[in-house]
Amino acid sequence: MSSNLVELECSACGKKYDPEQEQHLCTCGKPLLARYDLRHAAGTLTLQTLKDRPRTLWRYAEVLPDDPPVSLGEGLTPLIHARRLGARMGLESLYVKDEGLNPTGSFKARGMTAAVTRARRFGVKALAAPTAGNAGGALAAYAAAAGIPAVIVMPADTPSANVMECQAFGAKVVKLNGLISDCGKYVAEHKDREGWYDVSTLKEPYRVEGKKTMGYELWEQFGGKLPHVIFYPTGGGVGLIGMCKAFDELQEMGRIGRERPRMVAVQAEGCAPIVKAWEANQQSAQFFQNAATIASGLRVPGPLGDQLILRMLRQTNGTAIAVTDKEMLYAGRELASLAGIFAAPEGAATVVAARILAASGWIKPHETVVLFNTGTGYKYSETWEKALQA
Repeated sequence: MSSNLVELECSACGKKYDPEQEQHLCTCGKPLLARYDLRHAAGTLTLQTLKDRPRTLWRYAEVLPDDPPVSLGEGLTPLIHARRLGARMGLESLYVKDEGLNPTGSFKARGMTAAVTRARRFGVKALAAPTAGNAGGALAAYAAAAGIPAVIVMPADTPSANVMECQAFGAKVVKLNGLISDCGKYVAEHKDREGWYDVSTLKEPYRVEGKKTMGYELWEQFGGKLPHVIFYPTGGGVGLIGMCKAFDELQEMGRIGRERPRMVAVQAEGCAPIVKAWEANQQSAQFFQNAATIASGLRVPGPLGDQLILRMLRQTNGTAIAVTDKEMLYAGRELASLAGIFAAPEGAATVVAARILAASGWIKPHETVVLFNTGTGYKYSETWEKALQA
């Protein structure tokens, strides 16, 4: 299949870039998004043709870079109808998309399969990324599969499972006292001198491409329809941005109309830059001082995609909501005991948010609602130990 990838476009100023060259941020400092020949893609990307394709996210080949994939079998995660949990909230059609069943136990595998696939094409010497947890393990795994050295920079208090997996995959692990934002600065300061390809969130255009396949999967798993509401744990927000991009692409291909799920960004009260900006009706978020939460994936005090996230919440008539760590721990037990899903705290946070919005009437009882569990609870054994002792 010839590549449908036409160009890269700045998400802010619209400047165009050549996708055959290694590109990171636009000259204006904002993220680049991949653009495809969707008219051509529409000819072969249908629910019917998908039935015979490989059961990984690379089945959506028309809307992904066409390099030979560095794949570990990621994507096509189950969409589970959580009837008992839904009944407790008064929701008939509550579903959980369980991303914890991806390789390395989280949705980060989606972004990294695409980013590392593309980086290999460019012949990069080493890959580097800051991580609060799961992104590091995913990058280390895909770098190992591709035979490319990886450097993972993480806060010193990152959960031990994340540290161990990075080391097991052969990555160099650098631990810093600080937050993911400090780790990001470290990568930015060292990358040119060390010859690293920076795979930081939204600092290259392809992690969002891998993540957007969550949107394509919902469209496929719901038989060509979309849910009414999507709850998404939002740290860097790449998955939320990616899904909205997928829905735009699906519309352009004539697969859906103008309808969109209402996107809900769920954050931790201890680190809620998007929620604060949303409540203040701002176009961009301020850096969140003294960020602290047990949900390490939500501890992103200054997301680079803040303007995109806020724009997409507005465009979909969505909202943003923050929940406490204590609520997450309780909801994690509830999700496990009522739906059989052992979730990361980030995933459990969506249960809290859904209950609040269902009780307020923002969600109607008949609406189809999808909660994203972005990672497996097994990666958070220390957190879960505390929760079960409480």
